[in-house]
Amino acid sequence: MGKKLLLANDHVPGIKNYEVYRANGGYKSVEKAIKTMSPDAVVEEVKKSGLRGRGGAGFPTGMKWSFLAKPEGVARYIVCNADESEPGTFKDRYLMSRIPHILIEGMITSGFALGATAGYIYIRGEYFYIVSILEKAIEEAYQNGWLGKNILGSGFDYDLYVQVGAGAYICGEETALLESLEGKRGNPRIKPPFPAIAGLYGCPTVVNNVETIAAVVPIINEGGEAYAAVGIGKSAGTKLISASGHINKPGVYEIEMGITVEDFIYSDEYCGGIINGRKLKAVVAGGSSVPILPADKILTTPAGEKRLMSYESLSEGGFASGTMLGSGGFIVMDETTSIVQNLHTFARFYHHESCGQCSPCREGTGWMEKILHKILDGHGTMADIELLWEIQAKIEGNTICPLGDAAAWPVASAIRHFRSEFEEFVQNPTNLKKVRHYESVNQLVSA
Repeated sequence: MGKKLLLANDHVPGIKNYEVYRANGGYKSVEKAIKTMSPDAVVEEVKKSGLRGRGGAGFPTGMKWSFLAKPEGVARYIVCNADESEPGTFKDRYLMSRIPHILIEGMITSGFALGATAGYIYIRGEYFYIVSILEKAIEEAYQNGWLGKNILGSGFDYDLYVQVGAGAYICGEETALLESLEGKRGNPRIKPPFPAIAGLYGCPTVVNNVETIAAVVPIINEGGEAYAAVGIGKSAGTKLISASGHINKPGVYEIEMGITVEDFIYSDEYCGGIINGRKLKAVVAGGSSVPILPADKILTTPAGEKRLMSYESLSEGGFASGTMLGSGGFIVMDETTSIVQNLHTFARFYHHESCGQCSPCREGTGWMEKILHKILDGHGTMADIELLWEIQAKIEGNTICPLGDAAAWPVASAIRHFRSEFEEFVQNPTNLKKVRHYESVNQLVSA
């Protein structure tokens, strides 16, 4: 069994309640940080750990923290991005609903490190049932002296709030999230200035993912070097993976980064292999916005080595033959899957969720959806495939936020690796009914 840092106690009955969480080592990182460390020392431990952002970007967390401006007399904030909207990803939901106090503890420790006066947990509207769980945990933390004024007699004042979004995918982008948190339309901001300089209410702000903030707890408890010793290379520590699709054991798994993709898919400890003994066809490794890879390329690197569950290994070969770990939304597709149909569902999603601020994304996502619908409806031409390729290329890199890239990359990779399926729909439209599609992509990416 791999090492568990975040889910070590998720099997403990009543772990979501304060008394049980505290009895199992809860809030020790807050005690250690406030009583024995300076804020800068906490930041240094996070730097030593090699922790990278677990929301998708994979940017070094300690480095991001070090960018935070610290002008005199100006409030600072830490915001938790709990707007888990990436299709195929549900690990933050699992963590918040099962062990809410680890997030609260991480927010307090992180807030101390950054000199924040308040923290905000921005949670997606569809997770409304989790709000009561979080608010109960926050109330318990206040009652036991972990939040409020003069925490542990240190002079550190810190308040924590939960804000519910309205179900917009775009608010997963950190500046759109901040706009929404301020009560505005959730449109991404033009950068610079970055949130570290002018974030929430124009004040220095750090925005981190749920899993990233929770990981601060074991880092401070065990030390940054101990955390860095887990994993492989620059992919330090453990990672929560949301596994779904045509596998025998879908669910949330905490893995030590560096295990092979093959082991993750086929071992009984994790996904348990493909359902009904069918063959692996393709994998979306990090949520719907990352490139899809066929079986041979997801299992093996261009150098012929086994592909690892790590940032570096999955991206080896670039987008020509690699992908991204992203948010860890691991969608497995077997031989019965229609890549074109799945891509159409993804395209519909990105068209619907575009905020409309940038014309390449606003117009391009709708255009791609219409072309894919045309192909699936039996009226496509070979020129339509080329047109899809041209449109995605004109969207990528030409928008304020990464949603444009997120919409373009699945189209590019599907055509790159599965062009023959597109051509089959064009050349043999009368055979469309023969396409076997056992599960809709909505089922694949839902949990």
